[in-house]
Amino acid sequence: MKSISVDGLIDILKDSPDRVIVAVAGAPASGKSTIAEALVERLNEYEAGLAAAAPMDGFHLDDGLLKAKGLFATKGAPDTFDVGGFASLVERLSLNEEAEINVPLFDRDLEISRAGARSIAKDVKIVVIEGNYLLLDKSPWTDMRPFYDLTVFIDVPLEVLKQRLIQRWKSYDYTPDMIQKKLDVTDMPNVELVVSQSLNADYKIENN
Repeated sequence: MKSISVDGLIDILKDSPDRVIVAVAGAPASGKSTIAEALVERLNEYEAGLAAAAPMDGFHLDDGLLKAKGLFATKGAPDTFDVGGFASLVERLSLNEEAEINVPLFDRDLEISRAGARSIAKDVKIVVIEGNYLLLDKSPWTDMRPFYDLTVFIDVPLEVLKQRLIQRWKSYDYTPDMIQKKLDVTDMPNVELVVSQSLNADYKIENN
């Protein structure tokens, strides 16, 4: 993978004549959401309304459904998302045949997805999709790869990711025991899955 900066991506994308789907993938706590948001913001500074973001996190399954399925303890793993709904959105955004497309957003403070929280109009040229598993080398995630025009992986050392995750849960007032359980059951297994089983991206951003 070639290394690139946000500025480098902007140079590639800013004058796109048609709809471009940019997939930004990375492990939990890699900073992919922050980088995707910065990319969208900078593109819109170049030209108002040029870009919009569609995060995969909006397709988290509801806690009640996860509990009913026995998946609540591993919330955040690949099988705890509405992958079919997400795949449908990716295809619709790529085809760009509708006047506008509504996308859900995940509210981390409430731990719930909000349907139709953002609209992406037909004239938006660059849609930045971000999520942990966008480049995962297994079906159904690989089925979405043809809709991505440009792919980016956020590269962060494992130990840095672990420390960021610890700080994240401390900010939510988790006890040390709660943090360790979160790391052991969900976070670090998901980190290792993304790092070891993601397909190569067109570019990587080192975010140490």
